[in-house]
Amino acid sequence: MNFSYSARVEELRGRLLSFMDEHVYPNERLYQQQVAAGGFGPVPVVEELKKKARAAGLWNLFLPESEYGAGLTNVEYAPLCEIMGRVFWAPDVFNCNAPDTGNMEVLVRYGTAEHKKQWLEPLLAGEMRSCFAMTEPDVASSDATNIRGSIVRDGDEYVINARKWWSTGAGDPRCKIAIFMGKTDESAPKHQQQSMVLVPMDTPGVKIVRLLNVYGYDHAPHGHAEVDYENVRVPVTNLLLGEGRGFEIAQGRLGPGRIHHCMRLIGAAERALEMMCRRAQQRVAFGKKLSEQGGLRQEIARSRIEIEQARLLVLKTAWMMDTVGNKAARGEISMIKVIVPNMALAVIDRAVQVHGAAGVCDDFPLAFDWANSRTLRLADGPDEVHMESIARLELKRYS
Repeated sequence: MNFSYSARVEELRGRLLSFMDEHVYPNERLYQQQVAAGGFGPVPVVEELKKKARAAGLWNLFLPESEYGAGLTNVEYAPLCEIMGRVFWAPDVFNCNAPDTGNMEVLVRYGTAEHKKQWLEPLLAGEMRSCFAMTEPDVASSDATNIRGSIVRDGDEYVINARKWWSTGAGDPRCKIAIFMGKTDESAPKHQQQSMVLVPMDTPGVKIVRLLNVYGYDHAPHGHAEVDYENVRVPVTNLLLGEGRGFEIAQGRLGPGRIHHCMRLIGAAERALEMMCRRAQQRVAFGKKLSEQGGLRQEIARSRIEIEQARLLVLKTAWMMDTVGNKAARGEISMIKVIVPNMALAVIDRAVQVHGAAGVCDDFPLAFDWANSRTLRLADGPDEVHMESIARLELKRYS
């Protein structure tokens, strides 16, 4: 495995670092102010920076297909995604934000020519947003076979009924399309009952019930929504891949989505460690700098060790996805999905402790990043589900 940067990645990485220094970090406070003033919807500073990022060639870096994206492998994209992850809203600037990244990959892999023209192209251009409608409030959605949302064919249309929630992005008025997962045939084998269909958000019967917060944060401008689908009718041509192939699509979508979350979290953890070290060098307590006190020095060392371990496992996973495919890398994907959020939580928590009272307010991004990291122990499958998958694969080697 070779994780060294290619000449192209070195060049992109340098430009991305410069862009973050020049345009993103200096605007963090302005972003907060504009979100607070404007609520859900486009944030002026982000929209302005999008133009600059696109002009700089730092756009759609996540897509490996060169026809649509930068043509980077997962290993090549990892250090770039990590840099974006240092600021929660930065991926949006480069059109590399979830859930649009996963949804665009679905449309690239499984969409028809018409789907791509109508939905993929505007998403690639950053002209609209999208959401993914799978999780439901009334069932344990970590087991996706529990999903009850119904997709019933009626002539040339599908009739959809469901209550979904945690549909990230649905709160943004620019969100125009949902990729909806529901059941088309409850009599089929357990993993062939589900299908995915494209549902325009302005279809009659689609109603946003409420926007959910995360540890008190509203996650504007995109928002995590609870959405009601009541007798929603869409053409049968909106079906993706075929009836009963929802799980197949989900596995294709979740692999890249999960590793991107982990790449971004490593960036958040790196920034937290950087902030911890700077704070420790600046603050004096009991007659000496915090950085001169033994207990804190051990926490700094532990944080560096944990970040490096997690990054190497993410890179190994990316390498496997590139060389042997997502299915063969499923064990590693589960491993990083457990270890990286837990690592980020630990490092950010140490940084909060060093910052004292300042660490729990919005003067620094630490509290927000901690809350986001904690949700990622649930999103795309909770720790327990991934641990079960890892154990099952491990035991299979000895059966």
